[in-house]
Amino acid sequence: MKRPILKIAALALPILLQSAGCSTTPADRAAATSTSNAQLFKGMGPHRRPVTTTSSQSQAYFDQGLTWAYAFNHDEAIRSFSRAGELDPNLAMAWWGAALCLGPHINNPVMPPERSRLASTAVQKAQSLKANASPVEQALIDALAARYAWPAPTDRAPLDQAYAAAMADVHRRFPNDLDVTTLYAESLMDLQPWDLWTKGGEPKGRATEIVALLESVLAKNPKHPGAAHLYIHAVEASESPERADNAAQVLRSLVPASGHLSHMPSHIDVRVGRWPEAAEANRRAVAIDAAYRKLSPHQDFYRVYMFHNEQFLSFVAMMMGRSSEAIAAARGALDGVPEQWAKDNAGAIDGYLTIHLDALKRFGKWDELLKLHAPPEYLPYTTAMWRFNRAVAYAALGKVNEAEQERTLFIKASKKVPAGALVQINPAERVLALATHMLDGEIHYAKRDYDSAARELRAAIEIEDSLQYMEPPDWMQPVRHTLGTVLIDAGKPADAERTYREDLARWPGNGWSLLGLSRSLELQGNAEEAKRTRAQFDRAWSTADIKPKASCLCSPSAR
Repeated sequence: MKRPILKIAALALPILLQSAGCSTTPADRAAATSTSNAQLFKGMGPHRRPVTTTSSQSQAYFDQGLTWAYAFNHDEAIRSFSRAGELDPNLAMAWWGAALCLGPHINNPVMPPERSRLASTAVQKAQSLKANASPVEQALIDALAARYAWPAPTDRAPLDQAYAAAMADVHRRFPNDLDVTTLYAESLMDLQPWDLWTKGGEPKGRATEIVALLESVLAKNPKHPGAAHLYIHAVEASESPERADNAAQVLRSLVPASGHLSHMPSHIDVRVGRWPEAAEANRRAVAIDAAYRKLSPHQDFYRVYMFHNEQFLSFVAMMMGRSSEAIAAARGALDGVPEQWAKDNAGAIDGYLTIHLDALKRFGKWDELLKLHAPPEYLPYTTAMWRFNRAVAYAALGKVNEAEQERTLFIKASKKVPAGALVQINPAERVLALATHMLDGEIHYAKRDYDSAARELRAAIEIEDSLQYMEPPDWMQPVRHTLGTVLIDAGKPADAERTYREDLARWPGNGWSLLGLSRSLELQGNAEEAKRTRAQFDRAWSTADIKPKASCLCSPSAR
């Protein structure tokens, strides 16, 4: 994964940099306000790590900073570590914590020069203060020093590898330190972010070691926030995501102040078919972050996690047949992205901003889709998908000529998406190729050319199945939901049955495929199993606000 980095303000350590005699840039000075507003939050959970300080307040801010780091709120963690260092200028671990959070992580593996400079400065300061630190603190500081260099090299992979190797040595020396083990596991995950498992479910790289390390921590402390969080990420794309069930249950309430940790159980919920629980986890996360944003209004990269809560909620609500909630969550996600911030971070955020289009398409809101204005030019991927969705809407309405005209405009818009652009994690080029096959399938379907439609949709599925795992997926509406509908209309219910069973293996308990499966069984005369499947559908969609007749609202019978 090489996710494009967001343009993040240099919010790191202005107070500590001044205390070290470092000159600060205008960006540093502008960020000083947010850092000096560091505060102790309620609901940070029980995790503690005693460090070498005589200040109880400094210790409290350090503990909070570490928990925020484990919760992937690195900006707030830096504010806490900075305050800890201000309260105790001799606290080497305050500088270690800030340097740690300035570094790459699985959701943002690239470092711009300014953060590299600040990270290098911070870890050097930690080293200058480490004489009075404990042996394990000294080891952590020295290991982190291997992660940074200034000037930063063009390829920082050797630095990440050196840090992981250094953390392996720290782990060998302090094997019973649960934070050390967790941080070592994270250093290994950073070497292969979001790329731990093959499509066949086999571990890649050091995935087996990562899982074993995190399991060793959770065996001793099931409520370790960092290990529980990372363990979900470590196994969610595997063939046995249920291994993280206990970690998911723990994180539902472990750190009530963290929206992201409260959201994390939903990663496992959707993999095992707990759709109502997934929805509730994200509703709770949205509410937590709304309250947090009032207390700490200055946000940079964490803004992505806030967006992600509503994006994920929208996806889950789509799969539960909750059209009003799905569309409202999609709009809420977009409303949380300031226009100027989107312009500044267009290359990174572009692939996320189609969520509203996805929700409207999922629920057949064709007229609403066609009324939407074109996105701004600085969002080329969103623009291409706007064209795609317009074409799909016209096809679903039976307006084939208009659909084909929009298809031409979609292809033209697709060519304006920069080479190397990503959606969330997958190349935009691949997802646009999927969209092209999907659209051609929809147009053929509108023409009642079922064989051609099925051929194009199977080509789309081949790409869909090859996409790298991401949550929610980079293609929100499973193509099999459309293919199954086409196959039923084509008089091929056995083929439709296989299609829906394949989808249910990927997304257990989703109502769209349960609906399609029950219909395909009925058409084959399998009345008893069809009845049982229909009952499953009714339970799965007990809170739905729509009653579809097909698994894709592109179906003429759905109009």
